[in-house]
Amino acid sequence: MTLRRTLTAVAAASLLALLPHAAQAAGSYPDPRPVTGQRIIHDPTVTRLKGGGYVAYSTGGVIGARLSEDGRHWDDAGNAFAEPPSWWYEYNDTGDPWAPDLSYRAGRYWLYYAVSSWGTNHSAIGVATSRTGLPGTWTDHGKVFSSETTDTWNAIDPAIIRADGRLWMSFGSYWSGIRMVELDRHTGKAVADAEVHHLATRPDEPYAVEGPEIVKHGRHYYLFASYDACCSGVDSTYKIKVGRSTDIRGPYADSTGTPMLEGGGDLLLEGHGRYIGTGGQSVFRDRGRDWLAYHYYDAEDEGTPKLGLNALTWAKDGWPKVS
Repeated sequence: MTLRRTLTAVAAASLLALLPHAAQAAGSYPDPRPVTGQRIIHDPTVTRLKGGGYVAYSTGGVIGARLSEDGRHWDDAGNAFAEPPSWWYEYNDTGDPWAPDLSYRAGRYWLYYAVSSWGTNHSAIGVATSRTGLPGTWTDHGKVFSSETTDTWNAIDPAIIRADGRLWMSFGSYWSGIRMVELDRHTGKAVADAEVHHLATRPDEPYAVEGPEIVKHGRHYYLFASYDACCSGVDSTYKIKVGRSTDIRGPYADSTGTPMLEGGGDLLLEGHGRYIGTGGQSVFRDRGRDWLAYHYYDAEDEGTPKLGLNALTWAKDGWPKVS
């Protein structure tokens, strides 16, 4: 290597060290963990069950289910429900549920999900509970929160988090972006006259941000969200961005200080190689490690949506990265 090339490389490395977190991550994304079996999935939520093994629920079917003993080989396990609850048909003709979220508290598993139709915010989020978390064991409890065409938000893509003794649900898709309401800890439904907090949006229509997930790490809450367009196979432009706040209600900002209410967000993962349109994400903890679950469209399999799993690690400055 010549002296000029050496000095250039040193200067570039020095500059990179000074760039914000998002710029450092750009262009360098790991492939998902290899998995086998039933890999086709959309909007996955994954949990290690207290009874052993793993379960993943997803958009498709009557909340499609996958089971795994080791987190690597996945088997089709049917659906969460044998039949759609009757109230779902108020929101679409087929009783089609979207984007579930699975959590555990108070001795039960809680499964939140959305029912809506493409292109409208006449939408609702519902909840069901189970002692085991397994498909076929769920009892539905009806609506948690809803939106109408007169609202400036869309009640789909729920995600649950506990913070400071209170229960919160983030949600949202397009319209004005990501919102959040407080839930009653006993019923799991929105508190009376719940204030709708605004967490993230983009400067211009159609405000293409959706699918929130909030995770506590250290003293910060991290808001993960999917940006741009899903559901178009290899033409999808989905990507995952993240910001953080010391208050569950925000304001959330990226590593440059740009608020997520002003279009901010560090790029965590985007399409690369055969793995197109990474998004619809959730985060789960397994044996002391955090994992990012998401779907991607496989460019080597006609754009089929498949399960992506990556370890989620945390840098010294507190920001997450996939590995």
